[in-house]
Amino acid sequence: MKGNFLQVIKRLIPLKGRFFPVTMSEPTTTPVVGNSASGDSAEQHDLGQKRGKGGNWNRPRGDHQAKKQKMDRRGDRQREQEKQGEGRDTRRKTDGPLVADEVRQPKRKVACMIGYCGTGYHGMQLNPPQKTIEGDIFQAFVKAGAISQNNADDPKKSAFMRAARTDKGVHAAGNVISLKMIIEDENIVEKINSHLPEQLRVWGVSRTNKAFECRKLCSSRVYEYLMPTYSFLNPRPGTVMSEKLLKDGTSPDEEGKKYWESVAADLESQGVSYDEWMKRACIDEIKGEETKEGEAKEVAESEVKTDSKTDAATLEKIKAVERRHREEFRISGERLAKIREILKIYEGTHNFHNFTLGKAFKDPSAMRTMKSLTCSDPFLIDGTEWVSIKIHGQSFMLHQIRKMISMVALSVRCNADPQKLIPQTFEKARINIPKAPALGLLLERPVYDSYNKKLQGEFGREGVLFDNWNDQIEAFKHKFIYDKIYAEEKGQHVFHAFFSFVDVFTGDASFDFLLKQGITKECTTDYMNKKAKEEGKEIKKLEEDDDEVANEQNEG
Repeated sequence: MKGNFLQVIKRLIPLKGRFFPVTMSEPTTTPVVGNSASGDSAEQHDLGQKRGKGGNWNRPRGDHQAKKQKMDRRGDRQREQEKQGEGRDTRRKTDGPLVADEVRQPKRKVACMIGYCGTGYHGMQLNPPQKTIEGDIFQAFVKAGAISQNNADDPKKSAFMRAARTDKGVHAAGNVISLKMIIEDENIVEKINSHLPEQLRVWGVSRTNKAFECRKLCSSRVYEYLMPTYSFLNPRPGTVMSEKLLKDGTSPDEEGKKYWESVAADLESQGVSYDEWMKRACIDEIKGEETKEGEAKEVAESEVKTDSKTDAATLEKIKAVERRHREEFRISGERLAKIREILKIYEGTHNFHNFTLGKAFKDPSAMRTMKSLTCSDPFLIDGTEWVSIKIHGQSFMLHQIRKMISMVALSVRCNADPQKLIPQTFEKARINIPKAPALGLLLERPVYDSYNKKLQGEFGREGVLFDNWNDQIEAFKHKFIYDKIYAEEKGQHVFHAFFSFVDVFTGDASFDFLLKQGITKECTTDYMNKKAKEEGKEIKKLEEDDDEVANEQNEG
């Protein structure tokens, strides 16, 4: 009985996708002896001898020799076409027309170091029909012969990639593009630059290995933030923030006290009394003036305490005096040392969820590593004193740098305890840190330390470096980037408008973390939103989830 059952099962084995019909009413009567070796052999014969050694099934295999010969013939035809200058048309049906008479030239994977002033451009990334940095650079590559006409319709064909994306109006002293480029011409960089405006430069080209991708292999990035030193002054007397600090027992430091006393004395000498000045609880530029910062625009008419007796002439006097004193302000060594002390607290790996948008405390991507933060000695530009803050980190999130700078300046202005406040921002409580103006931010350069070691060690090549063009880059920065920043601040008073907005903000307790107690439950966004909802009030937003400076994410 057992032998009959096994034979039935064997007859059910599929062959060519079909089953042999077997009926239980017609059992075989062949006796089973031992292990039925003869029966197995018969079964193999019946099934077309499909089993090989060990009882495994033999799958049909193609003729590898014939395939190899076919590929060899195809390669011979391709090489023959290249010799005749025809080239092989590998384009998709959606591609543009092939330039038949274009001689194919070898392409090399390279890193292209560039710098640009973002004024007048809609950012770095190619975005037709808008004018962008990538659009102008790619067209210059084509015109200079660095990219063939057959690849001119799509940057992806050249493996075109940027190290860091910058948004509208944002500058970069150094950025990197990786692509496959024709570099046989030793004057290719000069030819490319001849097709570019002066505010956009290619510094040089470096050979890399084929696997190089400038964004993924970037080990860190260096950003620079420029700001006038008067941004670190104590809040103006009579403002909401100034009154909160006094009530909390925090008085202006000696430097800030002397500064505002000198402004009051100057106004007094021009016929503007202290009481008249105090009626101006907010600086004039915030009211109705167009600035780049949405925060300043949000100051409502009701928040600007004016008096009907304060005529236009008096108002202009107040403006002129305050502007002159801001330009004449010179930061003290003690205040500069405090700025540097706060910057050092950021170094290392921390949870920066409070310095961006949409990141939860438990989100692993909120952990970022800052390598170094430094503040330069002050320098004068057109009579106004500035400082340069350099931030070197592995990667950054949206708005992170601007919020870090804002927290430093606000801590200094309000005499907060940075050793207590800054570490609190790395903890779970969510607060609203306003973002400093985008005006002062620029990408200094991407850094490829790890990749350069490999490139120099394994391939004997120089690496992706900007050192050979330092002098050119510095001259370019001063002419096309720094001067633009200085001129815009002098004309529009962007930094002054931003800090004045914080000083007069009356919406809620958003900035109460600057008081002595630091971050408390009452100034967290969750608490304030819940309270506003219970009271049926509209939740006031300090900022929108925009993408003004997406290079900060850099993802990054």
